[in-house]
Amino acid sequence: MTRRTTIRVVLADDERMVRTALRAILSAEPDLEVVGEAATGAEAVSVARELRPDVVLMDVRMPEVDGIRATEQILATLAAPPRVVVVTTFENDSYVYDALRAGACGFLLKRADADALVQAVRLVARTDSLLFPSAVRALAAAHARAEPAPPAWVARLTGRESEVLRHLAAGLTNAEIARLMEVGPATVKTHVAAVLAKTGTRDRTQAVIAAYEAGFMNAR
Repeated sequence: MTRRTTIRVVLADDERMVRTALRAILSAEPDLEVVGEAATGAEAVSVARELRPDVVLMDVRMPEVDGIRATEQILATLAAPPRVVVVTTFENDSYVYDALRAGACGFLLKRADADALVQAVRLVARTDSLLFPSAVRALAAAHARAEPAPPAWVARLTGRESEVLRHLAAGLTNAEIARLMEVGPATVKTHVAAVLAKTGTRDRTQAVIAAYEAGFMNAR
């Protein structure tokens, strides 16, 4: 019998009732464990550094340090950072867009049901895809302000790298991209690394945001 790996989660929200509800939902699952909580962004950074969770559920509006800055600090200071998911009341909030730019891999609405919450945590912990890519694309398109002229990195992308970037924007995992492009996973990983380097971004979410801001997604 295969042993199931436990996904370790940190909850960051300034409302105790929200954290209690999230803990109750996640703790009921045998493969999920809430290992820590934080009531401020500063606490979220400290707890993430200490406990090294797999996933952080991050509220964006918190005292001291907001969720956007906390996300930036967590991703910038940990060698193997957790996947950060924004938990928000309004999906079109500019705070959410800024959190995605900071490196959050997607977002969840606070009104999401228990099943959606559980599946979202499992998805981001076990794959490298964006969470709810169609919603992320819509949010990026709504908030991105395209530059007057495409940045230099657009012209530096090879044909394969451009294809990979479009697949990233569609929310595909490396394995899915490999199957679609009929190449090995290692080749896709190399292309993704090149895309991040050329776009000057830290992760695939930021690369997708950069693609929208550059007008790359509208180009043919």
